[in-house]
Amino acid sequence: MSHMQLKIWNISTSEAEIKDFIKAWIAISAAFAILLSKPVFSPDFYAKFVIASLTVGTGFLLHELGHKIVAQRYKCFAEFRSFDNMLLLALIMSFFGFVFAAPGAVMISGRINRQKNGKISAAGPIVNLALAVIFLALVFAPLPKLFKDIPYYGFVINSWLALFNMIPFWLFDGYKVLKWSKTAYALIVAAAAILMLSQNFIGLN
Repeated sequence: MSHMQLKIWNISTSEAEIKDFIKAWIAISAAFAILLSKPVFSPDFYAKFVIASLTVGTGFLLHELGHKIVAQRYKCFAEFRSFDNMLLLALIMSFFGFVFAAPGAVMISGRINRQKNGKISAAGPIVNLALAVIFLALVFAPLPKLFKDIPYYGFVINSWLALFNMIPFWLFDGYKVLKWSKTAYALIVAAAAILMLSQNFIGLN
């Protein structure tokens, strides 16, 4: 597997990272498609896979890219690596009606202090908040019925991803953000909580 550095839209990457991103995106999308399909692998599975890839997959990919881009702005080496065992676990668990999604993480090396580490960590949930707002706007757009599920699930999933990643514990983004700035932590959690609560007033038409 090649580790030769490439440049895509001024972002440093490698063949290894691109392969890991694709692997994780497919696996996590398949896990959620299995979870949402009743029965599993019914014709509905393919539609749910498309929805999952555009909502869960996009949310996961852009979350990790948020970390990566900010880290590279601080002149750090930053590349995503998939956790293959966790991807396999997510697929297995999806058959039992539950998914614990830990598809991988951006590996970072370089000179960073608490503030920089906090900002790098905050970038992922902030990306999910932005995606949630975009999907929310699309919920009310006059889309064809065939595409109505996509913005709704995109809104729900990205709101949840933002809040889930702000858990102030261990390797979660929230732990590092809280160590840097209580104000930033509170603002991100409040925004994610408001979006989550607003789901009670929004449903599929």
